[in-house]
Amino acid sequence: MRKILPGSPISLSSPPRISSLKLERIMATPPNIVIVGAGFAGLWAALSAARKLHLAGKPDGFVQIILIAPEPVICMRPRLYEADLSEASVSLVELLNAVSVRYVQGTVQHIDVEKNHLAYVSGTGNPSILTFDRLILATGSQLFRPQTVTGLAEYSWDVDQMDTALKLDAHLKSLAALPDSPARNTVVVCGGGFTGVEIAAEMPQRLRAILGEPTEVRVVVLERADAISPEMAAPPRPIIAEALASLGVEVLTGQTVVSVDAEGVTTASGMRIASKTVIWTAGMRANELTTQIPGTRDALGRLVVTQTLNVPGVDRIYATGDIAHVSTDDEGHLALMSCQHALYMGKCAGTNAMADVLGLAPEPYRKPQYAMCLALGAWGALYTVGWEHTISLVKAEGQKVKTFLPQPIPACRRNCIRSQIAE
Repeated sequence: MRKILPGSPISLSSPPRISSLKLERIMATPPNIVIVGAGFAGLWAALSAARKLHLAGKPDGFVQIILIAPEPVICMRPRLYEADLSEASVSLVELLNAVSVRYVQGTVQHIDVEKNHLAYVSGTGNPSILTFDRLILATGSQLFRPQTVTGLAEYSWDVDQMDTALKLDAHLKSLAALPDSPARNTVVVCGGGFTGVEIAAEMPQRLRAILGEPTEVRVVVLERADAISPEMAAPPRPIIAEALASLGVEVLTGQTVVSVDAEGVTTASGMRIASKTVIWTAGMRANELTTQIPGTRDALGRLVVTQTLNVPGVDRIYATGDIAHVSTDDEGHLALMSCQHALYMGKCAGTNAMADVLGLAPEPYRKPQYAMCLALGAWGALYTVGWEHTISLVKAEGQKVKTFLPQPIPACRRNCIRSQIAE
């Protein structure tokens, strides 16, 4: 008789009849923790769950750890503003194998919190069902594109994911074949937040490399707030403005984009900028799978979770990374949609999910330390510490930190991973 394993293909339209013998076999299988998402939070949830199992003195397979994602690859999202993306992603196969985490290729479409299973489309396009004892949702965030901006979906570019960053790169390189014109030579970045500033600072150099050094290039940042980088504290803003100005980047504040077309962008004030390259960076939202989990959400769509990253009312489900709303310290600072928070939240979720299965005490999520490193093109980088963004390093010294931080995690042997993953 065929053994039924989690992740086996099952027709969603006609669920199979399960005999008592088959049911006994299913009940005899070890409990499992299913992690949805292979980003920073999902990867570290898997590694930390494996570590907790090892520290508890349990053998591999005592609790199955399953990671499901469309590809077994982590994308270094903080690097997608760069011109060279050849090292901005890395395979997770060797790393997951080293810690006995099972990878399932698939895209999750539905989560049934009452029946403890999720429906997904496998890598071969087949509908399948995966059951879980504990679920860690780590599906991340996505760029917010308001429908109120006419032509945004059709005519704008972005660096939200690897595929869209590659499309932008191909578009930029194609500009060299077009006749010289202000629209060809102008890039408009919509949004003066973290991502907008990084890509704007990189653009003058990228454009000159493509179009030729003598070409007059123009890079403009449109920010609807009254200052650049409005989500940051005040201290770094003058330095950011100074760095952008030294690179020749124009910053226009108080400008709300209302429409984008093939030849440019228009703002609510009536300003029109001719450009064949309008890049949208204005805001993020939690992945839409969060809407299938009963619970409270914040304005960004993130699930409000406990300090152990449980979703209240559905204790078998954990939310982590960009989809979780949780405080980082006793002062009430909230975790940000950033890799540094996702990494530590992933560790906490993986540790606690495994502890829950093993009947051990959970550990509350805490990350009182906060630092920020902003790439500013040829100028260098800005490194700040604390929630007040106290300036620590600038220019070349800041660039050393920025170059080091988003490097891929190397694949390691099992014992190395188990002994060296930090709490």
